[in-house]
Amino acid sequence: MRKVITFLSLSLIFTSLVSAQEETEKQVEGSFNKWSIDLNAGLSKPTAPFSPNYYASNTNFIHGDLGLRYMLNSKFGLKLDFGLDSFKNKSESFEFDGKYFRTDLQGVINLGRVLNFEEWTNTVNLQAHTGLGFSFMTNDKFDGNDDMTNFILGLTAQFRLSNRIALNADFTMVNNVNQTYTFDGMNDPSVVSDRGFNGTLYNASIGFSFYLGKNEKHADWFIPRNKQLDELEARVAELETMMNDTDRDGVPDYLDAEPNTITGVAVDTKGRAVDMNKNGIPDEIEKYIENVKGGSNTNVNNSTNQSVEDLINGGYINVYFDTNSSKPIPSSYAAIQFVTQYLKSNSNASVEVIGYADEVGTSEYNDKLSSARAAFVKDVIVKAGIDASRLVETGKGEDNSVENSAYSRKLVRRVTFKLK
Repeated sequence: MRKVITFLSLSLIFTSLVSAQEETEKQVEGSFNKWSIDLNAGLSKPTAPFSPNYYASNTNFIHGDLGLRYMLNSKFGLKLDFGLDSFKNKSESFEFDGKYFRTDLQGVINLGRVLNFEEWTNTVNLQAHTGLGFSFMTNDKFDGNDDMTNFILGLTAQFRLSNRIALNADFTMVNNVNQTYTFDGMNDPSVVSDRGFNGTLYNASIGFSFYLGKNEKHADWFIPRNKQLDELEARVAELETMMNDTDRDGVPDYLDAEPNTITGVAVDTKGRAVDMNKNGIPDEIEKYIENVKGGSNTNVNNSTNQSVEDLINGGYINVYFDTNSSKPIPSSYAAIQFVTQYLKSNSNASVEVIGYADEVGTSEYNDKLSSARAAFVKDVIVKAGIDASRLVETGKGEDNSVENSAYSRKLVRRVTFKLK
């Protein structure tokens, strides 16, 4: 049975090292501390072999171990440690006094990260450790040392006190190979003839892990990101961006030949406003003009554009603003687009951009705000391709033509246009 356990322990070490490499490739490189010093003290209990009428005390309080641990990543690591155990006889046993010294190289599995403890706690962790080493025993019943090899297997519970220190509670089993003497110091022929796993002792201890390094967290508590998940999230984000529809015409931006179409205007499959008569005015706008004019002028074309001029000069096309803001509300960019399209279709036309403010605030402040609103709208039209010499900006200050209420003030915080 002990040979099976040893085989499984060795397999676990090998698997851990291989998995550590694979896990490192999967994880995004993170900044975490890898080194720690593990210091523990507690009880020691050897169980076999013993001579007849010899028994070890259950309260051998002298056990200590000191380890230097290096984590390859957040799940797997290696530890070099040194241990000391001192044990004596029970009161009903013949007397003996022995000491046991060992050093081991162990593989460490950070079970808290493997089992995703972070989903329910960030202060409790669990680690498994196993490995091989050299040990020797001394006893008042024989001279010199009883040299042997050992394999070790243990489980450590951790409780994070801070990013620099954790409290540990450990339970460990040590099996000896080629042990010559019994733990009470007798040279037993049956022990000598059994060159297999012929000695076992247990340790129960508490102690601390002291984390070394300049980073905020140690690998014991670091939660890495997954490269594959990050790549998938990036692809989803890219698709979401591609599917954005800024002008809400039903055509995604990456397919939209005119990503700033006026809201509500019919578009073709490439997002271009439908303009059957090729006069530069979307058909939906022409239809709207006809409705506004009561059908008195149904012939909107490039030769006169009378209805369009009346619509602009009559105050039907306005850009609106929030309180104390010189930037238009999002839905008002359609009005800027309308005027811009008109100017592109009529190269000899020019326009006065007139800004207004409501009555909230001082007159001096509102004069500056109305001018700033007109300047902003003018700048947008210029950046859309219209020569600045064709636009004149004017700040008219307060418009007190409406009742001074929160709703009516929304109507006068605006920029309007006059064609020249």
